[in-house]
This record gives sequence, structure tokens and C-alpha cells, in this order.
Amino acid sequence: MSNTYAVILAGGSGRRFWPLSRDNRPKQLLKLFGSETLLEQALGRLEGLVPREHILILTNKEQETEVRALLGDAVPAENIIAEPDKRDTAPAIALGIGWVAARDPEATMMVLPADQLIQDKAAFQECLRGALEVASRTRALVTIGIKPTWACPSYGYIERGRRAFISGLQHTPAVYEVHRFREKPAPDLAEQFLQQGNFSWNAGMFIWSVSGVIAELSQHCPELAAFISEVRRSRDLTATLASQFPALPKISIDYALMEKAGRVLNIEASFDWDDVGSFISVGKYLPADDAQNASNSPLSTMDAHGNIVFTTGGKRVALLGVQDLIVVQTDDAILVAHRHSADAIKNLVDRVPKELH
Repeated sequence: MSNTYAVILAGGSGRRFWPLSRDNRPKQLLKLFGSETLLEQALGRLEGLVPREHILILTNKEQETEVRALLGDAVPAENIIAEPDKRDTAPAIALGIGWVAARDPEATMMVLPADQLIQDKAAFQECLRGALEVASRTRALVTIGIKPTWACPSYGYIERGRRAFISGLQHTPAVYEVHRFREKPAPDLAEQFLQQGNFSWNAGMFIWSVSGVIAELSQHCPELAAFISEVRRSRDLTATLASQFPALPKISIDYALMEKAGRVLNIEASFDWDDVGSFISVGKYLPADDAQNASNSPLSTMDAHGNIVFTTGGKRVALLGVQDLIVVQTDDAILVAHRHSADAIKNLVDRVPKELH
């Protein structure tokens, strides 16, 4: 698709997967599922859908060196841009919009996170082709939603309204008007969402025409629209970013735009999806024994149940009389945590020496 572009968001803090992840090596730069990192997998899923020269990788200063070393010449060097400051998703996406608009103001573009696990490439591309076609025909902002499999209180939700019928589509996904975005709910409210049936998890994937999204930003967030204009006409993007990006509001794209936009449409994903939020997510994909001990390395157990083990050196790990632990070993650190505390690992990092961050 010659006028299609993709912006891959490849920043993040890298703390939920300590000690595997570090400040300069967040989860999208880890090989958690096979021989490729999540970023490499995200890039590979676009093969045949978006030309490599139309793909922008957005990272940050701490991670730029690792990203460039990992990707090599997989994308043009100038297509990897490090944000000079962490300003949340709205300024980052505005930068991506400006980058695309400078190349093709009539383009249709996708914004995709780099840190999600999606294994069905064919279904992913079929869904995205439909979304691109809907965005180009309607000028609406299109979101990809994930069908909830349980009442998760850790995700944002998209509440769908009536079915939207769009004529002339070659790819015919079910398209719905978005009634509203709902923030991370309390567990009982998440259960209501699940039972109601017209809610999707918000996957943070957005598809829109460049002209359509700029028109919406001009109305609802003129500061970001003005920044896009500066990026479009910049002759020295590095200097423009250094002078203007740190002054942009620190705000998510949902708050800045999606909750205010005139027309937002939702397509429910037809592909598998996992946001890989913790080591518990990783454990679901590792080989497991009859006692549900999951590991990527040789394991010996006695009276052990429900543990997750991940090592970087292939060392044999022996477990005796323990259950529901997370054990992670790297060259310079070992983590032992209860699986119920997986979400708190990011807070533990503040208590380890700075050189291990």
C-alpha cells in the first residue's frame, strides 16, 4: 500500500521485567518469545503491508543506541528518532504525524505499540487493511479493540455504540461507532463491562488519515497541531525537537484527542493479542510441567507448583517446596518474587543499585 505509513512506539521505562529489562533495554528489546525481540516481531508483522521506508520507529535517548544496534539496516537510519524528553503518547504520536505529513499529506497511517505479542500475522494484516480502508474512506479515527476474555481491571476499555455501515469496502470488518472511552475500572465495573458485551480492551492501536487526524487535533489540541506544522516544515528536525518537544504537554493520546474527537470508530481484532504486562504473561508461553512450573531453562523440582523461571544463561534451576514464585536470573542479578507481586517489580527497581537500573 504505497501511501500507507506506520509509526511504531518503542519507548517505555523497562522496569516491569527487571532484571531482564533495564532503563536502556525495555521489554520490546527483550527476546521473551523465541529468537526475536518484540520490536523485531512488530516490524516483521508489517512486511508486505507497509514499505520499510514508510516505517518510523520512535524511541527515547536512553534506548536509541540499543534500538539502532538491534535493527541495523532493517529500516533507514533516519527513520529511527529519539524523543528528547518523555512527554507521554500524545506528543510522541504528534511527532509521528508530522513526520508522515512531511512526506505525504494524503497518506493513511497506523500507530502501533512495539511491546505487544501478536503471533497471527495474516489475521493482523487483514484487520489492519480493513482499518486503513475505513480510515481513508471516512476520515474518522479508527481504533483496534481486543475482545475481553476476562474482567481485567488493568486495561482501558472502549464502549461501542451502533454498527457503522460503510459502503464500498473491499475488506469488510465489523465497524462500530465508539460511544466513549472508559478508564481502568474497578473489578466489579470491569465485570459489568464483560457481561454487557459491547466493550473492547483498548490496545493502543490507531489508524487514521493524516488530514483527518490533523483536523481533529486542530480543534481539540491546537498546541499539538501547531507542533505538527513545525515538524512538517522543519529543515533540521533534531533542532526542532530539542527546542519544542520538551515544552509540549505531558498527556496521553486518549486524553488529548481520542476522548474528544468528533468521530471515532472501533474494529474488534480478529488476531491473538497479549500486552505482555508482567512475567506472568511470559509464563503462559513457556513450557510447563504437570505442576504448572513454567521455565525457559532446564528445571528440577520437588514439591513445587506454579512457579515461573526465566534465565539468560540456560542454567538448570532446582525448586524445592516452593510455589507461585517468579525466579529470574541474569549475569548480574537474580530476582525472586511472589507471582502475586509481579506488578510491584517496577517499584523494587528503586531499591537496587543505580548501575542495575
